[in-house]
This record gives sequence, structure tokens and C-alpha cells, in this order.
Amino acid sequence: MDNMVNLAVIPARGGSTRIPKKNILDFLGKPMIAYTIDACIKSNKFDRVLVSTDDEEIARIAKSFGAEVPFLRDACADNYTPVSEAVIHAVHQAESFWGEKYDVIAMAMANCPLRIAADIVAAYDHFMACGYDSQISCFKYGFMNPWWALRLNDDFKGERIFHGDDNARSQDLEELYCPTGAIWIAKKNCLEQQKSFYGNHHFFEINWKSAVDIDNYEDLELARAVYATVNHSSQAVKKNS
Repeated sequence: MDNMVNLAVIPARGGSTRIPKKNILDFLGKPMIAYTIDACIKSNKFDRVLVSTDDEEIARIAKSFGAEVPFLRDACADNYTPVSEAVIHAVHQAESFWGEKYDVIAMAMANCPLRIAADIVAAYDHFMACGYDSQISCFKYGFMNPWWALRLNDDFKGERIFHGDDNARSQDLEELYCPTGAIWIAKKNCLEQQKSFYGNHHFFEINWKSAVDIDNYEDLELARAVYATVNHSSQAVKKNS
């Protein structure tokens, strides 16, 4: 690690609604949050990996997988507070508790269990080289290309959201990208001043498989299928090497 003092924050409030207790839901044998904790620790880019939660059960489980949870979140734990605000609050709690000052803050969402340490290393190294205040992870759209998006009315007639050449081939359309909560990084002072990772920011592309973001049960089903495929391929490579 360089001479920076870096803090990784994993937000994990207990009040998830679309999937209750989502952050500690069993995901192929481990609580979902364990994958994010493991990726942050193995990246070797952070002096501390802090789980910010208002839930004692999440805190206990997070500690058992190596995260630091010396305090519970005492604010910003509702359904409406932007995640950037929750992270900033966690940073202030950490600075007060440990008497430390941080240079770089990373946020890694617990509901992105397929992002691995190598993704974090690549994102961090790119951030340090680029000179921007903050960096948001994103992935390239594939077959679900938003260029084809439409609204359906009560008569099931479609209205295109993006207007252009209806006859254009998919390979001729401009590439589009989607943000993901897999790994966001910011200079601490800039994060405080701008009150958001979306300040003087740029984007860093990661593989869509690493970017899978679980918000509902359909996402969970997709993530399990992708994980099984990726790990099956990895085992096949090891056997043949």
C-alpha cells in the first residue's frame, strides 16, 4: 500500500425492504456481505474495512468475517438518505472513534457479491492515476440495451424513450453504460465538500459479471447463476492447467 491512509466503508443497514435482511441473506453458503468484506480485505488497499450498520446481527456477522464494526450507525439509516451521506457519516464516526484522518474513502456495496479483490485493485489503481476527485464503477450494457427501451400504455402500445432510427442494427448503436455500487472511490476532503461521490467524478468500467447489483429476488437469481458459471469456468481452467 502507498502512504495514503485509506478507509473502505461497506454500508449495510438492517432495514432493507425488497429483500428483508438482504445484506446477510445466505448467498451460496455464506452471508452476502461476506463476499464484499473478503474482496476489500484481500485487495490490500485499505488500512481499515469498516461495516457501517444500525443492526446488531449484521455487525456480529460482519465481525466474524474480518470487518471492523466497533460502533453502530447512529444516523442515516432510513430509506431516504443517499448512500453518499451514510458513508460520510460513517467516516466521521470512524475518525472520532479511532482518532484518525483518512485520505481516500472507498464504498463497496454489500449487495454486489460478485465483485472480487482484483476488481477493487484495478479500480483503485486507476483512480490514483487519473487525478479526479471521485470515481464510480460502471458496466457496459449488453443484450438489454436501453436504446430499445419503451413505455407501454394501457392498450399495450409502445412509446420509444430514445428516438432515432428504428431500423438501426444493435451493433451500430452507441455503447451505453450503467453505474453500479460495486466500488466507488473518492478523496476524503472532496467527498466531504461535494457531499457525494457524484462530484468531480469519472467512471471506471468493470465486467458486467462483477457488477451484478442485487436489489430484488430476480437479481438474486441472476447473481447465483452468474456466480455458478464463473466459478465453474475457473475450476475448469485449474483442472486443465
